[in-house]
Amino acid sequence: MDKHLRTKQTKTNPILTSPLSEEVSSLDRQAVNMNPEEEDLICRMHKLLGDRWELIAGRIPGRTAAEIERFWVMKYN
Repeated sequence: MDKHLRTKQTKTNPILTSPLSEEVSSLDRQAVNMNPEEEDLICRMHKLLGDRWELIAGRIPGRTAAEIERFWVMKYN
């Protein structure tokens, strides 16, 4: 009977609930410079694909998904 009276406790991940995880490093805040052609392509691809940064980065040589996402967040959010 004791088993039925126990309540289920929610497990929390200390890494996700840590206030340190909410900090953004200064590297993440650096702006990414894109030329007008790259910016145009990113805008058009985002309209078609949404936040699928890996796919968008695959169409722009020399750019990573992280760079594209950082550019988008800095410019449009």
